[in-house]
Amino acid sequence: MAAKLSPRRRLVLWLLLALPAALMLQGYVSGTALALDLERPSGEMAARLIVLALLPGPLIEVFGLTAFLRGWLNARRNLGVAAFLYSLLHLAFYYGDVGSLRAMLGEIGLSGIWTGWLALALLIPPAATSFDRALRRLGMTWKRLQKLVYPAALFTLAHWLLLDFAWHEAALTAAPLVIAYGLRAYRRWTLYRRQTA
Repeated sequence: MAAKLSPRRRLVLWLLLALPAALMLQGYVSGTALALDLERPSGEMAARLIVLALLPGPLIEVFGLTAFLRGWLNARRNLGVAAFLYSLLHLAFYYGDVGSLRAMLGEIGLSGIWTGWLALALLIPPAATSFDRALRRLGMTWKRLQKLVYPAALFTLAHWLLLDFAWHEAALTAAPLVIAYGLRAYRRWTLYRRQTA
């Protein structure tokens, strides 16, 4: 288990994580931004936080446990929970845009929509068990639940790509993850070749 952030660092991290949400909500409440305008930034924030939460693992395997990566690893659970909360905010803005639950359910068969619902559903177990007491009680089951973040990330990016014709931002968001896991796969392959040589 990674060490936890100190209370002070956790507070600073959460203030930074909450700032974009606060600005979005302020814009919505003040009437300067519509729910439609805020769907995209809230969803993009969720996707980027998922990527940030997944990156430390492969980077540590490739580059070793540096002080920077150790700090990033310690913040990983916070980033994952923040991603889930931004997903809920995204859902709230989506509801505000379409205006009713009936309208939301009417769109659920669209590939660009059900992928988002599935991504959100997959994030619920990791977010709900992202505290130390759950880790101690669940044991190895805890790790399996946390691994649901991987398919959640794939469905999140699919949701983004299917809804957005300008796919470049989604690709740029996913690129660090693709590169990091590619480097890890290459490292494992070279180690395997050395062992079998």
